[in-house]
Amino acid sequence: MTPLRLTAFLDYPAHAFEAGAGFWSAVTGWPRSPQRGEHGQFATLVPLTGTDYLRVQRLGSGGPRVHVDVHVAELEPAVAEARDLGAIVVGTPYDDVTILRSPGGLVFCLVPGAAGERPEPARWPDGRTSYVDQVCLDIPPSRYAAELDFWSALTGWRRRDPRPGSEFGRLTPSAHQPLQLLLQRLDDEQDSVTAHLDWAAGDHEAEVAAHVAAGAEVQKSFDHWTVLRDPAGMTYCITRRTPGDRPE
Repeated sequence: MTPLRLTAFLDYPAHAFEAGAGFWSAVTGWPRSPQRGEHGQFATLVPLTGTDYLRVQRLGSGGPRVHVDVHVAELEPAVAEARDLGAIVVGTPYDDVTILRSPGGLVFCLVPGAAGERPEPARWPDGRTSYVDQVCLDIPPSRYAAELDFWSALTGWRRRDPRPGSEFGRLTPSAHQPLQLLLQRLDDEQDSVTAHLDWAAGDHEAEVAAHVAAGAEVQKSFDHWTVLRDPAGMTYCITRRTPGDRPE
């Protein structure tokens, strides 16, 4: 199975949904679509070019989180392959959606879909460019090897294992796909794998300042990235990577 593309969902509890959805619409520069779903729980952030890949969901319970939808050509064979690789089916809320957990416990969905076209980075009046181009999986050390093997086999993407002294591995798709996967080995154990979104930005300091002006709070700063929390409690990072760049 080679995914046709990934869609990232920002999942918020009901009380935080408007704050979260509004913030991400503002910092991406992409308008929010009308709500859809039987309870009006879904919306899409609509890019100015290309195919959408960022969506928001209002949860019935639980805190803010990120999950991905893996778009595939045929659903049933993809579900069977994922199970063979170690995923567990959690539910089938709709005929065209199967919810699973990875071996490390990350929730994701398999859905039928099309390849689409990668949007262009946002270009802002102050000259900066920015783009959400990466889902980072935060993985407990005891589960890292199995999780990297699982996502590598599931996607078939180009794999880069962590270099000596590094905690990061990477899975990189073809150039037309909007999101790549970064797999971070955490220092400490936790119950399951979680995920967050990463930005690439042409001007790191200006991008961080714009997000703070929109309501985010800086949590930590490192040499190559800054950790922020949005007004609804979602953690994410702005990196010093340039939009459009993908490592070899």
